[in-house]
Amino acid sequence: MKTRKHDTHWMVGVALMAAIVVLLANTPLGMIQLPIIKATTVHIPVILGAILFGPLAGSILGGVFGVCSVISNTVAPTLLSFAFSPFVAVGTGGAVGAVKALWIAVGCRVMIGLVAGWLWIGLKKLKLHDFVALPVVGFVGSMTNTAFVMGSIYFLLAEQYAQAKQVAISAVYGLVMATVTGSGVMEAIAALVLVTAIGKALLHVTNRTSAAGSQK
Repeated sequence: MKTRKHDTHWMVGVALMAAIVVLLANTPLGMIQLPIIKATTVHIPVILGAILFGPLAGSILGGVFGVCSVISNTVAPTLLSFAFSPFVAVGTGGAVGAVKALWIAVGCRVMIGLVAGWLWIGLKKLKLHDFVALPVVGFVGSMTNTAFVMGSIYFLLAEQYAQAKQVAISAVYGLVMATVTGSGVMEAIAALVLVTAIGKALLHVTNRTSAAGSQK
């Protein structure tokens, strides 16, 4: 009975987080205006889901994030949509380009949940307080998104990226690193704050719910 309740709680929790991911991915709520850039918040529920429900849940939520990215880049393509939609990539890279785009759009987002989930488990095994572990997981989870996406673009689609940006291929590394160290760090700081604030509240509620359930 306890296992069944646990499984139901897990599935409901993941479903709710997935709904939040879809909402953020398809509304202006998915972007927050920072002093210099607009930072995405879609990866926040992925990180929180990994913390609350584990690496598997985080991977599923990352996959939902990735599918939303594929859909948005297919329906409303932009300059770099070839890197996030296999349907746009077919015109520029054939089947190989489509596989690369799927990895960047979906695979890299799955890694957010995996890294955040296992990092949280590791930090809790070290007995770190939530106010230490949460910001670390928030920052690293966000940087995982940026590093994997931009790193994959550099290693897999550097030529296409250079053409889209109308720069020499030798300049791609500098552009990628500028994105990672610029907008990537700013997004990670925003994730640090949000994951700490929201995560602490959710953990408090989850712990109280678990305690109440164990007493029944």
